[in-house]
Order: sequence, then structure tokens, then C-alpha cells
Amino acid sequence: MKVVLFCGGLGLRLRDYSDKIPKPMVPIGYRPIIWHLMKYYAHFGHTEFILCLGHGGDTIKEYFLNYNECISNDFVLSEGGKSVRLLNADIQSWKITFVDTGISSTIGQRLKSIEPHIGDDNMFLANYADGLTDLPLPAQFAHFMLHDKVASFLCVTPRLSCHLVRLTQDGKVSGIEEFTHSRIRINGGFFMFKREIFQYMNDGEELVHEPFRRLIEQDQLVGYEYDGFWASMDTFKDKMLLDDVYARGKAPWVLWKQPENLGADRGYVSNQTWFKKAKGF
Repeated sequence: MKVVLFCGGLGLRLRDYSDKIPKPMVPIGYRPIIWHLMKYYAHFGHTEFILCLGHGGDTIKEYFLNYNECISNDFVLSEGGKSVRLLNADIQSWKITFVDTGISSTIGQRLKSIEPHIGDDNMFLANYADGLTDLPLPAQFAHFMLHDKVASFLCVTPRLSCHLVRLTQDGKVSGIEEFTHSRIRINGGFFMFKREIFQYMNDGEELVHEPFRRLIEQDQLVGYEYDGFWASMDTFKDKMLLDDVYARGKAPWVLWKQPENLGADRGYVSNQTWFKKAKGF
């Protein structure tokens, strides 16, 4: 299936890191987060990407036009540097379509604008391009097919160290619990769509506002609950944390370097617990 990646946002909460690098190009280790996400999808056989560009689109284009496979792969150098033979490669089998979808467009507008590039495909994947997970993608797809709806999205518990408080009408506290122990979930940004999704969209709309409400009204939207690793890179603090676990060799989203199906066995570990273990707390 084709994978649509929304790459045009301003990434305002990451401006402390850099106001010159678009959010998808912020690095984790020696590769940008969009590369990590594309490697994740490629691990499951999805190697045809459509990049919805906007802010900093030229930077993303230049990165892939000048991509150096040697940085993240083993190779043999000979003849004093005249000959380089790669022992493996990252993006050789990838097909990437770069589409300018506007500087200030909403996610819905970006998706609508790339509709012609979906072609005759009955289904496709989509992603905000700022989150990583060890989700076994075939499990979400099986859930999607079982329910036979127009759209599916990943539902996760965010990594928040706060408490949920329940109050009575007169302001008395009737309950308090850690956020990670609650049943509250958020949109994790990993989408699966049938091409009928475009029939629920009008010009200028945001994806999860009006179109998703129409899907809900017609019972055409399902959420796939996952309790394993998931993290989004919204702030500089998030970037530092992802850098840290990657440098320690404990990055759970790097499924392409791990034994097959390892990611599927992590669901019993809460996101909060995983990060505590990764940092040695």
C-alpha cells in the first residue's frame, strides 16, 4: 500500500531546536525522524511513499536527492576511494512522490490534494510523520479488515506524568488517578484508509474534525488500541528523549534490526513503564 506522510507543518513547538529545519527533518541519531518512520513502513513491505510538502519542503527534497546510503549501511571501499560497494541499502527499493501541498494547508487539505496520486488503489496508509512506534502493523490492518470500515487510526495512551481528577458539582474531589492508569486514549497518528475517505471530505476541512465526524455518524471509523511503545516528537524534550534511547541501542521502533515479531510481544508493557526502564529509573 502507498504511505501518505504529512510533512508540511510548521512544527512551532520544536522552534527551540531550530526554526530552519522542518519538523520531519529533525534528526534522531544520524537520520531524520521521517527516515525512521519510512524505514518502519518499509519493514512491513510498504515502500511507496507520497510526501505532502509545505514548510521546508525544499529541505526534504534536497535530503533525498543527495541521499548517501553509506551513512547508515556497511560498504566496501577500494581503489583509493574510487570504488564503493554497498553491502546493503536503505532506500534503493523505495518510490517517493514529492507533492507541494501548500505552506498553510490543513492536514485535510493536504490529503485531498494528493488524491490523484493514490491512483486506483483501494486502500492506503497515512501518518503525521512525527511519531514512532513498535506497533505490529499487520495486526492493525487485520483489525481494519475485520471491521470493514472506511478508516482506522491508532489509539494510544500518551506518556504524561500527570493525574486525572474527578470533581463533584460543588468542587469536592471524588477521585484521582495517574493518567497512564486511565482509559483515556489519544489519536496516535497512524491511519489506514479506504479510498472512499475522499467522499467524506470537503475543501478546506481538517481531517479529524468534519470528515471524521461524518465517518462516526455513519459508523465508518474504528480505533485500534495499542499499549506498546509509542512516542511523538512534539518538543525539544521529546527529541532529546528519543535521541537518548536510540543512542543506548534501545529504540523499540527500529524493528528492521530486531528479531522478527519482537515488536508484537511488547504490548503488555505500558508506554510509561517502557520509558522508565529505558532510562534506568
